[in-house]
Amino acid sequence: MAGRTHTVTNQPPPLADYDLFGADRALTEAVERHLDPELLDEAHGDLAALGRASGSAQLQEWAVQANENPPRLRTHDRHGHRVDEVDFHPAWHRLLGKGVAAGLTAAWVRPGGHVRRAAAFLVWTQVEAGNLCPLSMTHAAVPALRTDPDLAAEWEPRLTSMVYDRELRPARLKAGALFGMGMTEKQGGSDVRANTTAARPLAEEGTYELTGHKWFCSAPMSDGFLVLAQAPDGLTCFLVPRVLEDGSRNVFLIQRLKDKLGNRSNASSEVEFDGTWARRVGEEGRGVRTIIDMVAATRLDCVLGSAGLMRQAVAQAVHHCTYREAFGAKLVDKPLMRNVLADLALESEAATTLALRLAAAYDDGSAQERALLRIAVPAAKYWVTKRCPPVAVEAAECLGGNGYVEESGLPRLVRESPLNSIWEGAGNVQALDVLRALQREPQALDAYLQEVGKARGADHRLDGAIKDLLTELADLDGIEGRARRLTERLALVLQGSLLVRFAPPEVADAFCAARLGGDAGAAFGTLPHTLDLASVVERARPVS
Repeated sequence: MAGRTHTVTNQPPPLADYDLFGADRALTEAVERHLDPELLDEAHGDLAALGRASGSAQLQEWAVQANENPPRLRTHDRHGHRVDEVDFHPAWHRLLGKGVAAGLTAAWVRPGGHVRRAAAFLVWTQVEAGNLCPLSMTHAAVPALRTDPDLAAEWEPRLTSMVYDRELRPARLKAGALFGMGMTEKQGGSDVRANTTAARPLAEEGTYELTGHKWFCSAPMSDGFLVLAQAPDGLTCFLVPRVLEDGSRNVFLIQRLKDKLGNRSNASSEVEFDGTWARRVGEEGRGVRTIIDMVAATRLDCVLGSAGLMRQAVAQAVHHCTYREAFGAKLVDKPLMRNVLADLALESEAATTLALRLAAAYDDGSAQERALLRIAVPAAKYWVTKRCPPVAVEAAECLGGNGYVEESGLPRLVRESPLNSIWEGAGNVQALDVLRALQREPQALDAYLQEVGKARGADHRLDGAIKDLLTELADLDGIEGRARRLTERLALVLQGSLLVRFAPPEVADAFCAARLGGDAGAAFGTLPHTLDLASVVERARPVS
């Protein structure tokens, strides 16, 4: 029996056993906005079930177990045979299996699949972000494989399956398969054209032997990998199966696992190819063109992942402050804390709204929407992922010392928060990609301006930001040095236009004042006190 000195008071109840989807008003409204009404009942049922599972104490415990027991590399068996396998805690497999069963690799074959998947991805990130890596790459591999109809016919049914099969065996014997990706090398990084991995053609048409080293290869226990290598006619995309058709292991030498800041439940590795069998995907010399759609899809997942991390950080902060008392009142009712929480909530809602709009563009598939994605995806990837770390850190501070303790879950969010900005092309890569689209694809800028123009006249600060943006876009000569500034403005204006059109007035008003009108400081919690901040915070409260 606890003594009187150990009576617990003024502590919030655990944020557990609630519906992560239903409790997120910005997300639920975005799904209703972008999905065909005929799909809503089914989609809402699926997402609510996932939301309840994701918010359960059981899955939260699995997430802790997966992070506290990171993967271990096993290069040889006890007899000395090379096996190159990675062992995961059972909780990792349980989580990954639930992610596959939730359709996180099935977007390409379901009506409204990208919006449904985006919402699920955002929810699932809040449980454990590490297992999103293989789910993301499997999803993103589909458009690359579709450049080769035979490969697509062979692999797409397995990649879009909702069955998780963890065994290493020939793909033809599996009901579901996962994919990884290997592009970067130690000498080149993002400059994949500097890759030195060599591909030597074999006698059978379209097959090659690879020799080289990949500096980053995540999810090394996947069934197949899309990799870039130098063929006789230049950089080319290849499919490397983990297990060959006869059941033998392909040469896939895992040299070591990376010891990462966060994302610790996921295995990121260095691999060696030494006579590794591969099949060409697309034409020789067009590897970047072949794999670019995969890269774009994973970049959108970086946006979704950061939006999910921000949502969970904000939910934890608002929940804590709703119950915690200080200086005679609930923290959430204190004007200064309310300002901080509202500012964080704005960032989270803007990220969610933008991410779901981009997912809807994938579902639409029209030339206009594809052109919008060409600018909006790298701009969103640049900006949303960069906003995630300060949001996570500020949310942890809202919990005080409790937020610095592992049991709160906030340290895991903080460690995870920089990752999406680094993966799939860091900030400069995204900003330069935006410039490339502006200079080479005028239809992309036209689509962007038409999108933000739908909100013109609704808020004078948004109108002013659009005007300033047009002035900046008028001169693209020598613009590389200010590419980050321009990309940031493109993302902010797009977020502002969407919130003005779709968010409650108090949210749109606060966003336009702080992000477009300059009426805020550099830190969170500096919004104008005249805004309706209580409503903004209440909207973000995780109550379903």
